[in-house]
Amino acid sequence: MTSSYWGALGGGGIGFALGGPLGALIGALAGHVLVDREGALFGPPPRQLVFTTGLVALAAKMARADGVVSCAEVAAFHRIVTVPEGERAHVDRLFDLAKQTTAGFEAYAAQIAQSFSDEPALLEGVLDGLFMIAAADGAVHEREHAYLREVAAIFKISDADFARIEARHLRRRDDPYLVLGANREMSDSELRGLHRRLVIQNHPDREIARGLPTEAVAIATRRLAAINAAWDQIARERGFTGRLPEPA
Repeated sequence: MTSSYWGALGGGGIGFALGGPLGALIGALAGHVLVDREGALFGPPPRQLVFTTGLVALAAKMARADGVVSCAEVAAFHRIVTVPEGERAHVDRLFDLAKQTTAGFEAYAAQIAQSFSDEPALLEGVLDGLFMIAAADGAVHEREHAYLREVAAIFKISDADFARIEARHLRRRDDPYLVLGANREMSDSELRGLHRRLVIQNHPDREIARGLPTEAVAIATRRLAAINAAWDQIARERGFTGRLPEPA
């Protein structure tokens, strides 16, 4: 997220522009009571704002669901949510407020799902970010996993796609094929074509070109690394080498 968003939080105007439970959360941070933006004149809220605020809020609720926030999870959160050092306090306060509020995570997830209903890749990116934080201490605990499943359900992410996303963060027996959404019956040429499409679809340069925040770019970078690692493992198993060139 650009520093201009966080620097303006004290005025509360961003909360008005965003509206809904996420806008109310920002309003609480700014010290104002905000109303829903129904009929407001601001136009659609920036995707950057929805993405990062939603990720922070859902990460905070996940921490509360698990009951324990490890140092590794905090470090992962700070790696993903990158802001200028002078504005880090705003993010940390927003995280703490989301953790303390009575508003359930369902309301935040529903607002994100509605905002990105026509961009399922962004919803997958939010879930990827949550998985990265949850798995930072070496394991996704039972309550965290249940939480992630519920968020995925609100995002209308299918069980098959949830398993594919999960495989990027947790080791599974059929891990490399699951990461690509592939199966062992596919031919080498089919796998090469699938890998090529995934590289193009998940390249972080696409997120940069679309003006998405640094959080989305960081998540896409990790996602592409997982895809390429799975491809390398499959290539070794099948006896061929040579990664596809990344798109220019």
